Amino acid sequence: MTIPPAGAESIRRTRLRRQQLRAPYADNPADAVRNLLAVQSQEFPYARWTLSQRSSPHPSSMVTASDVEQAVADGTILRTHILRPTWHFVHREDLGWLMGLSADRLHQGNKGMYRQTGIDEDAAARSGQILAAAVADGAHKTREELAQVLEEAGFPSKGLGFIYHLMHAEISRVLVSGSPVRSSGGALKQTYALFEERVPGFLPTPLAGEDREQALGQLALRYFSSRGPATVKDCAVWSGLTMKDVKRGIQVAQDLSPGALGTLELDGLPYYLAAEEVEPLASGDATEDPSVAEDAALPRIDLIQCYDEYVMGYSQSRHFLGGTAPYFPEDNGPMHVVLLDGRLAGWWRHGFSGGACQLDVRMNRPATAAEQAALEAEVDRYGRFLGMNTTLVRRGGNGPRAQD
Repeated sequence: MTIPPAGAESIRRTRLRRQQLRAPYADNPADAVRNLLAVQSQEFPYARWTLSQRSSPHPSSMVTASDVEQAVADGTILRTHILRPTWHFVHREDLGWLMGLSADRLHQGNKGMYRQTGIDEDAAARSGQILAAAVADGAHKTREELAQVLEEAGFPSKGLGFIYHLMHAEISRVLVSGSPVRSSGGALKQTYALFEERVPGFLPTPLAGEDREQALGQLALRYFSSRGPATVKDCAVWSGLTMKDVKRGIQVAQDLSPGALGTLELDGLPYYLAAEEVEPLASGDATEDPSVAEDAALPRIDLIQCYDEYVMGYSQSRHFLGGTAPYFPEDNGPMHVVLLDGRLAGWWRHGFSGGACQLDVRMNRPATAAEQAALEAEVDRYGRFLGMNTTLVRRGGNGPRAQD
């Protein structure tokens, strides 16, 4: 089937819903992560909000910052370097096979930096043993504490050498995130734990043969079910896999869950998605879309982090966002993304002072009265997520403009 030429709005609406930025929402942070398989999270405070946004917006059932922190503390959600690689949240039941699928490729990609920092096979094995012993039996440690451990053993305690010894240990399934702690100033800090104590039933060796095929199928099924419509290249860039691997994964996914994925064509390219979405998209019928009714009364503003999966889940077809993101400002301006009905409409960031939160929001054009009301509603929701008073600092349109 073919997506109608005027189907861009339907594609955005479908992606918002499949990613649970619209109903039906996730019940808890763990369910949100499981739906998306992996959630980019290098900025931990904003990544907590990513998971909250995918739960109910109603005060009685929304996920708070402390709910996400607790899920990370108890190990239901783990944070580690994986995929491209960068920091991601992954459910503990998925991290073992996902790392088994990608570990060799990640090490291969890091080879140049390993050589530059003197991390050969022997050095990595020795530092891995030292790090494992340091965090064994639940003795979770911060980066600073592990730096001291490595320094005492003659390894780098700062700079790229230290960073890549830690990353090698993560990719090698020695270390993974532990229970976060707060500094004396109140900042949330990650700790490291022993991988085998936090991830049940993991395989310490890379996946091969039938196991690898099954993992490719599982990845393709989960990616296209949660982010479709999307292309093979979108999935390959997101996962770091080759396009050949993604295509094989789609084939295996059809065996794992027959009929679960469907295809549509747009501009000569096949797009893959959950099968139940194919007919509404091809026909342009939105009558069964719950997000249409949800957004009918008021324009919808979403303040998402610039690494949100609604942005980073796509490369070849990111243009449906309606602008260029992620964006790195030159004037220390906001870099996180304001969405207006699923389209890029501005930039934002948070700041804290006197026990309250200030949101600096810069729209690409003056907001209408209805859009301002929607923005204020989202600011109020952010305050409820944080559990503190939150005010809006809104400036004029001095950021990059959204595209038509």
